[in-house]
This record gives sequence, structure tokens and C-alpha cells, in this order.
Amino acid sequence: MSESQASNQRPAWMEDELVREIPQKKLDFLGQLFTESQGKSQKEMMSMMLPMMRRAKAEHLSFTTQEMNSAIAAIRKHSTSEELSKIDKILSQAGQQKGTPQ
Repeated sequence: MSESQASNQRPAWMEDELVREIPQKKLDFLGQLFTESQGKSQKEMMSMMLPMMRRAKAEHLSFTTQEMNSAIAAIRKHSTSEELSKIDKILSQAGQQKGTPQ
């Protein structure tokens, strides 16, 4: 299958070896989260996160640290520099909200 055919079905990061062990249902959830966050400001994205996390809980989806790290690494690997900048800002702010020193 060519890369363009694959991209019509799923984002490239979902095909990456890094996320090979993550169940499809979890990847689909992360894919929706990533898609819905496109084009949103940092503030809009942060307000979107709480409902998405509630939905994950309702669907009994929980992510191990390894799964999250692998998904983030795969997304970063297939992101533009502008997307990488947004990802870094969101992760930084999320860490600050948890009280994690940066």
C-alpha cells in the first residue's frame, strides 16, 4: 500500500512501530483527540481535554505511561514544526497543571 493510500485510512503516526502494541480502540481515541485539536488555540485545547478525559473514563480507556509516551513520540515523529511547537506548549502546560516541575 502506498503512503498516500495509508494516509487516506489512518494518520501516519498510527501506523508507526512505536504504537504497534497499543490497542486499536485506544489509538482511535487518541486519533480523534488529535484531529479535534487541530487548528485550536492552546486555551481551546485545554478546555477540550476535560470532556475527552471524561469520555475515556466512561469508555474504560486508560493509558499506561508507556502507551502515552509511545503515542506522543509517534505523533511528534510525524508532525510539522508548527505542530511540534503546539504539542510542546500543551505538554508543558499539562505538566504545570499537575504540579509537575518543568
